[in-house]
Amino acid sequence: MKLFTLYFLLFFHSLYAQQVEPLSPHLDQYQNVRDFCLSQKTGEAFFTIQSPNQDLSQIVCVKNGEWQKPELLAFCDAYSYLEPFISADGSRLYFASNRPKSNGDEKSGDFDIWYVKRDPSGNGWSAPINAGSAVNTQEDEFYPVITANYNLYFTKDSKSGMGKDDIYRCQWDGTQYQQAVLLDAPLNSAGYEFNAYVAPDESWILFTRYNAMGGFGSGDLYLSRKDKSGSWSIPENMGSVINTPFMEYCPFYDFESQTLYFTSRRNLLVPKKFSDAASFNQYISHGANGLSKIFKIRIKI
Repeated sequence: MKLFTLYFLLFFHSLYAQQVEPLSPHLDQYQNVRDFCLSQKTGEAFFTIQSPNQDLSQIVCVKNGEWQKPELLAFCDAYSYLEPFISADGSRLYFASNRPKSNGDEKSGDFDIWYVKRDPSGNGWSAPINAGSAVNTQEDEFYPVITANYNLYFTKDSKSGMGKDDIYRCQWDGTQYQQAVLLDAPLNSAGYEFNAYVAPDESWILFTRYNAMGGFGSGDLYLSRKDKSGSWSIPENMGSVINTPFMEYCPFYDFESQTLYFTSRRNLLVPKKFSDAASFNQYISHGANGLSKIFKIRIKI
């Protein structure tokens, strides 16, 4: 048996001993939550809150695990803000937004990758800064992830890609980003690949593949590792503990606690008799109810 195959068998055996659970019951106060990231350095967690149809989207921050007290980030305005990613040192927060590209323009544009810089005093953020033309185009760019050496991975919806959604990489040369490069197969395909979390050392990548043959349905999380030659392995489905017939997406991994966070639209509601309308509303408003919720699982990747 090849060493790589043996590793995956051991990995999934340990996975089945774990259990997926909601991030916090306090987040049930929102219709849709998604796109989780955190900084152990600053004690902050960021995620997106959205309206029922997900047409309104804003980023909030929770400090020191006080999930019942999310704070709306000050730069969020009438445009859409989603998919935050905090840099390792906590000094920059990256995100996707359809805010106007030019000052003075009020019309929303396509989605670009933006970032804000933390104020040197540690309080507040700068005005949003566009990541630039090497990253952004007239097409939609989403879900930024920054590695330890500041390379940028993101999702792009492009006619020139391999599929509908694909994963791209921009290399940081120490001064600026080089032109975005489409990742080759076996990561991207003629289908949908999106929302990639990449290990800080770029040794593995975790992403969503949509309606793939052999999957569990809708979007599943897949894992691929980089070999000694720098090539990516054939992505492996993360299994039925994490993946369901519903959408799983937006992964984030915390190495310190060895916890995988991800967004899911899993639905565990079943028909039952209710004593009154209040008990009905309580039942459908909490837990895995088909709306986007953030879940977590302890797992070593």
